[in-house]
Amino acid sequence: MIEIKNLTKKYKNFTLDNISIEIPSGRITGVIGANGAGKSTTFKAILGLVKPDAGEIIIDGKNVRDFKDEDKARIGCVMTDSFFSDTLRINDIAKIMKAMFKTFDEKFFNEKCDAFKLPRDKKIREFSGGMKAKIKAITALSYDTNLLILDEPTVGLDVIAREEVLDLIREYVEKNEDRTVIISSHISSDIEKLCDDIYMINDGKIVFHDDTDKLLFEYAALKMEEEEFDKLDKKYIKAYRKEKYGVECLTNQRDYYIENYPEMVVEKMSIDEMMMILIKGEKA
Repeated sequence: MIEIKNLTKKYKNFTLDNISIEIPSGRITGVIGANGAGKSTTFKAILGLVKPDAGEIIIDGKNVRDFKDEDKARIGCVMTDSFFSDTLRINDIAKIMKAMFKTFDEKFFNEKCDAFKLPRDKKIREFSGGMKAKIKAITALSYDTNLLILDEPTVGLDVIAREEVLDLIREYVEKNEDRTVIISSHISSDIEKLCDDIYMINDGKIVFHDDTDKLLFEYAALKMEEEEFDKLDKKYIKAYRKEKYGVECLTNQRDYYIENYPEMVVEKMSIDEMMMILIKGEKA
């Protein structure tokens, strides 16, 4: 289990403000938000790459600040702004990983590199963005970890390659029911297909959290004239925004409004659309 309690990190022009997240073991949790919202800072704090100004991060009952090398070795990660030296080749990476991690599965690593058609004779700096994304993901999944932190692991990949990487992540969790994954992505369909629940961060704050199944089947957009909005029962409205045609509302109780307002337009929303109304809209 991961417990992030009141995590705060202040920079000159940005503050990660009192972030609290709880992730039970065996779950895949998505973290979404615009660039600069605080996703990567949160991930780096979990990894011990930045020191929080306040709050605690506890993984499997142990505070991250007390982690030893063997504890850190049980965390796999893919970060958008870090990787091996670009002068290395795939075989060099395998040798380094084998030396660093006793549980590194060289056979799995080589099989997946071949499956993704990654050239062993080229240096990383010669790889395309998509190829770099693939080797990052394969490397993180090639040794025994309890926790996997993935910051935009499918960026730069085509549809087929993205699905292959997502399958690797699913296999990782299925092999051990105690494994936990935290993933960020700008591709909402990846999050919808993969994650059990989703946190949304905006301007350094958690603005939303719910199970993915609820988002897909219980959330909806309500569209109406302003006069209808004024009379609307707003107890299940999460946010709203006024448009040229009237008002659009985000609800987490779609069936309630279908039953009680049969003439109202009720439409399914994508996660991207939900994020926009939660960030740009107003609270009911």
